[in-house]
Amino acid sequence: MYEPNVVGDWQEYDEHAGLRVRVHRLAAAEPPRGRDDAAVGLTYFSVRVTIENRGGRHFGVQLEDGQIDVRVGPDGEGAFIDWRNSQFIEGFDVYPLRRVTAVLYAAGLEAALTQVDVQVHLRVDEEWTERRLWTGGVGLAEEPVAATAGACQGGVAHQVIAFLKDQAEPGSA
Repeated sequence: MYEPNVVGDWQEYDEHAGLRVRVHRLAAAEPPRGRDDAAVGLTYFSVRVTIENRGGRHFGVQLEDGQIDVRVGPDGEGAFIDWRNSQFIEGFDVYPLRRVTAVLYAAGLEAALTQVDVQVHLRVDEEWTERRLWTGGVGLAEEPVAATAGACQGGVAHQVIAFLKDQAEPGSA
């Protein structure tokens, strides 16, 4: 079974030695240029996607609209993505020991934001990588890990956290 990454985890690309990506800083946030009229009644949040090169050569990366999909709630409904306020990576050479970050602003129903899934389909040197998935929730980072351990309520994010905690404990199989 495929296990999604937890928001904040790095994911390496085997086909591009040294290149890794992560989705992080998932938090409630107002967009810098004002709210879109289409987001009336929705709660805004932001998420960052960082690409890091730990390899020996540079990579040309591209992460634009359409390459990031955001779903919210237990039914995985599409979030409203505010393309006007978001910042993408449009054909950037990432040299060794350097990073580049995209910032995405999206909105969804406040009750659904406890479960947010972000799928990234990165393009590297004109080749598509495999899609990667991260899961988390707005406000989950503030909860102590002990409160989520052993409990599966609250959706996929809690299940992933509990699974990773069980795997990290000595003597667990």
